[in-house]
Amino acid sequence: MFRMQKRGEMPKTKIVAIRILAIILALVAAAFIILLLKLNPVDVYIAMVKGAFGSVYRVKEVIIKTIPLVVTSLGIAIAFKMQFWNIGGEGQICMGAFLASYVALNYPDLPKPLLISIMILASIIGGGLWATVPAYFKAKWRTNETIITLMMNYIALKWIQYLQYGPWKDPKAMGFPKIPHFTDNAILPDLFGVHIGWVFALVLTVLIYIFLNYTKKGFEIAVLGESENTAAYAGINIKRTIITAIFLSGGLCGLTGMIQASALHNTLSVEVSGGVGFTAIITTWLSALKPFVIVIVSLLFAALVQGGSFIQTAFGIPQAAAQLLQGMILFFVLGSEFFIRYKLVWNKSFQSISKKE
Repeated sequence: MFRMQKRGEMPKTKIVAIRILAIILALVAAAFIILLLKLNPVDVYIAMVKGAFGSVYRVKEVIIKTIPLVVTSLGIAIAFKMQFWNIGGEGQICMGAFLASYVALNYPDLPKPLLISIMILASIIGGGLWATVPAYFKAKWRTNETIITLMMNYIALKWIQYLQYGPWKDPKAMGFPKIPHFTDNAILPDLFGVHIGWVFALVLTVLIYIFLNYTKKGFEIAVLGESENTAAYAGINIKRTIITAIFLSGGLCGLTGMIQASALHNTLSVEVSGGVGFTAIITTWLSALKPFVIVIVSLLFAALVQGGSFIQTAFGIPQAAAQLLQGMILFFVLGSEFFIRYKLVWNKSFQSISKKE
């Protein structure tokens, strides 16, 4: 009866209007869930905003949640720009945190600037090398990168768990499975009350924007993403471009691991990724792979999470219900992307068949 048809170029005003409409519909739909909980939807929504931005402390918490989303999303955006579906952010975060933690635990007496610099480099190498494995398979044997990057997440998580319960287990923890805390030299300093990771996120946003839009390698990644045949005709080394781009993609995810382990957890644990690798896929897609938009979308998503946590306490809402509200809002916003890219067209052939019958 209906068929999907790809839209042509749509005016930006119409795109914005569709997204705003999606948010309004999401709030209306979520209101029915809130009413079932015998609460006033308006009060709950106001409380969510206050929970995210109602005090200096809450704003800081939103920024802390935004930082890993921005850095990871920038990394995933590079892969997605080339239409390499990197679903392995979780594993790359873990492996970046692993190498950074190795440096922190084995060289704790190095001067703080030197130690943190080495940890940053180690995390980029760790995440980059972990991502290079599926990139090499893709370039060499045309394997499915979605499956391989996804499966490698669980290998990385189990490796961290093995370290936590085995070789790196803290002997002073009285049998509790934890890795020793970093020394102060290995912990990222604060700037304006928030760890310095926010500076990394902003600087990387500018650098990745320049890289993707104004460098030869960024142009090659874009061409390869549009058409491999065109890239080959243009003389682009496809294998080298894939491996280089995905190493950079995984390296940024690995840097997220270092930031989280150093500034947030002060040690290495299986919770270091915290689902950021999967969440960043959503924020990257909603941002249309644009670095500066990634910052805004990540901030709004972090505010949504922070606000959802606040209403659990303020109204006694179960965690599952708060997550349901977050999920409904995301569902509608993601669904709006379909109507931006496609439209439903009445199938005339179906109509003619119906008349004949």
